[in-house]
Amino acid sequence: MAVSYEYLISSLPMLNFGAHPPFSFEKFLGRCQNLIPEAALAEIRDLAGDGLSGQDSPSVKQWLNFEIVLNNELVKLRSLRKKVPAEKYLRPNEPADSALYHIALAAHRNPALNEAEIILDQARWDFLDDLSFGHYFDQEFLLIYALKLLILERWERIHQADGQALLINLTAN
Repeated sequence: MAVSYEYLISSLPMLNFGAHPPFSFEKFLGRCQNLIPEAALAEIRDLAGDGLSGQDSPSVKQWLNFEIVLNNELVKLRSLRKKVPAEKYLRPNEPADSALYHIALAAHRNPALNEAEIILDQARWDFLDDLSFGHYFDQEFLLIYALKLLILERWERIHQADGQALLINLTAN
């Protein structure tokens, strides 16, 4: 099979945080199906499941560490509020970044859960943007694109659930 990263990537629409996903993750996998090696496709497919820890990709490894550090900062803040030791809930990672502490603090202090999640996902999106620098027509680009698409799909599900709840409330009154 001829690898066609250039063709595939140039045909993908740009993703913007807060926008509707242009297609589902499954359709994205379908677009990739005959244009990249099966091993590369499996690596992308694993992003939607729990297969992240077995990835060899440098971008996915950095993404995992970012997620662990961010979640550890959230755990520390929540444990302070509940007055319980955080150590048993923390996951091993590289040293914490003070910027992530401030992001976690802003999300933690936000009384609106939806807005707190937006703060966290915007930080995730920005991190993925930084990771994508220098990756234009390669597997790393597709992995980062897939992670961003998963973030957009998550928000699409949230908005649909909110819309359904609003509709139920409107019809009940």
